[in-house]
Amino acid sequence: MSGQGRWLASVVERSRGATLLLQEQPSGRVVNLRHFQTHQPHSSPSLSWNGRYLAALVQQGGRPVPLIEDRLSGANHRIPLPADRTAVRLSLAPEADRLAVQVVQDGQSRIELFDLAGLLEADRPGGMAIQGTSPGAPP
Repeated sequence: MSGQGRWLASVVERSRGATLLLQEQPSGRVVNLRHFQTHQPHSSPSLSWNGRYLAALVQQGGRPVPLIEDRLSGANHRIPLPADRTAVRLSLAPEADRLAVQVVQDGQSRIELFDLAGLLEADRPGGMAIQGTSPGAPP
């Protein structure tokens, strides 16, 4: 759930695998996610404070890869991991200035932190509200 409680991201099972669902609260209206539709299955969704950024793990080349979608600009950002590390779950800081990724390397689990300050604008409380779009509508 986003920090201010307006957006809820969850993983639901569909015929083609686990997929992300973003809903506006309390209406439950589903919002189109441009970049998450092509890379499935998904896991470990995390939202920034106002819901501008949605981070999740997506399957790419048989591996889970961290992906962040900027719902305001429409941009997507892949966070590269070395080939010997497998992402298990992630958590986006509320202001979207850091990303924590749990990785497994040689059977050992650990947390890697990524500084996103130079990549993303901060999504602070009281910032710009992000309007969602209906499924099939342009973002």
